[in-house]
Amino acid sequence: MKVAIGSDHAGYDLKEEIKKFFEKLHIQSTDYGANSPQSVDYPDIAVKVGRAVSQSKEDKGILICGTGLGMSIVANKIPGIRAVLCTSEELARMSRRHNDANILTLGGRTTKKTLAKKIVKAFLETEPDSDERHKTRIKKIHDLTNR
Repeated sequence: MKVAIGSDHAGYDLKEEIKKFFEKLHIQSTDYGANSPQSVDYPDIAVKVGRAVSQSKEDKGILICGTGLGMSIVANKIPGIRAVLCTSEELARMSRRHNDANILTLGGRTTKKTLAKKIVKAFLETEPDSDERHKTRIKKIHDLTNR
């Protein structure tokens, strides 16, 4: 699995912590910035990660800003992206099972590092349900971006 990861300045510390976590789990990741805690515009990073996932250069993405909200809004503007802000392991699992979410967003200022790692692990390990009703719903979402 290849995972794109990116943050703005507010999510930089959590992003660096998650990258170390990836090393322990032997997960391959590509860092799309920010490269320091210096101020950057979160939309620029969200677009880079979103496009990498939508173009299948990366399997999944993780975006981190202060709250995770801004990254989620921007990423969801990109066709084929289903970005979700998750604040618990259960939300991460359900976002994958029912929605086949492909980008997880987190709040660097609102999510403790220990919990963030659990959320990331749940998100990456959970497979989408094969139930036809979920596939139909995901197709309807996908069709909205192709109008």
